[in-house]
Order: sequence, then structure tokens, then C-alpha cells
Amino acid sequence: MRTLLTFCYFLILLFTFSCGESASKKESKQVTTEIQQENNSDSAASEKVILFFGNSLTAGMGLDPNEAFPAVIQQRLDSLNLFYTAVNAGLSGETTAAGKNRINWVLNQKVDVFVLELGANDGLRGIPLEETRNNLQAIIDTVRSKNPETKIVLAGMQIPPNMGLEYTSEFRKIFPELAAKNKAALIPFLLEDVAGIPSLNQADGIHPTVEGQKIVAYQNVWPVLKPLLMN
Repeated sequence: MRTLLTFCYFLILLFTFSCGESASKKESKQVTTEIQQENNSDSAASEKVILFFGNSLTAGMGLDPNEAFPAVIQQRLDSLNLFYTAVNAGLSGETTAAGKNRINWVLNQKVDVFVLELGANDGLRGIPLEETRNNLQAIIDTVRSKNPETKIVLAGMQIPPNMGLEYTSEFRKIFPELAAKNKAALIPFLLEDVAGIPSLNQADGIHPTVEGQKIVAYQNVWPVLKPLLMN
């Protein structure tokens, strides 16, 4: 009888210990999950956004999106362990007027750095210069109204002299003048050392190849972008 009671007590103790251990493991697992969720939340909260807003040059027309210069910039950011996400909001064929119309939709997310690359299609179509200037200013104003702290980078552009020397010259001035007026950072010419070089452009002679995109990213965009990320 005593043996039977002893055995029963042993079973009760074993059951109690097992339940306690199971509850402890369950609680430990729950805490671990909560910590992981908090860490993921903190990481997501600390991740900042660089929005590249432009036309086919930004979109990487003719290439895989991972070969366009915003993706190349993302590779540089990752290699330096900088917690930024480069968002490619380029749209082929975009004019400044079209960009002005879609900017509110794009700004549904919080943007820390806004890179504005528009105007080339305006120039190639001979759109009045004042209209291009006003549209770019309207886009900048919209970005600032959404978040005054957003850092703005304006990508300078040049066009062939098809529209005449006066138009071409005045077109080129739009970008540095707007950058100065709005205290924005300026990429003097997005396609510096790429435009007009056949080996760095696709068959259309306008859109950079993979190698051309790397030059745009590393030599033209990154030197202007880097100081803004380090402050």
C-alpha cells in the first residue's frame, strides 16, 4: 500500500513539475517573441526612406530594375550599414506636369530624402521653360508641405541643342536656380560622363547601360547624397 501511495505521490510531483516546466517554456517563448517583435518594430521605425522621383532615367528603362541607379545606391547603403531604403518611383515618359499630378500619391509614405529627377522629357518636347520651372517648384512645395524636414536633392539635366541654343541654355539654368532658391542639394548634371558616350548608353543613345547607371550612381548621385545621410 505504501509503495502504491509513494508511486502516486511520484506521479503527482512529476505531473506538477512537467506542467510548471511547460508553462515556463511557454512564457519564455512568448517573451522572446515579444522582444523579437519589438526589435523588428524598432528596426522598421529606424529605417529611413530615400525616394527617387523621376522618369525613365530613374526607372532604368531597358534594364532590370535592380540595375537602375537607385538600386545601385541601395547596394552602397547596405555595404555601409546605413539604415536607408531607396525607393524607385521613376516612371518612363514622365513630364514635370505628370509628376506634379502624381506627387501626392507617392508621398503617402514618410520620406526623409527626396531626389527629384524630372525635366528631360519637357526639354525634348520643347515645353515652355516657365511651365517646367513652375511644375518643378510645385513638386518641391508639395514635398515641403508634407514634411518640412525632408531633404531635397534636385538632379540637373541638359538636353541636345535641337530646340535652339537659347532654349537649351535657359533649360540648363532651371535646375541650379531652383536648387539655390529652395536651399536644395544639386546634382549638377545627372548624366555627367555618360551622356553622348555610345558604350555607356543603350541603342537609343539616351538611356544608360548597366555600366552607365553605375557611373550615374557612384560618381554623380552618391557624392551629393552622402553628406545628407551622414548629418
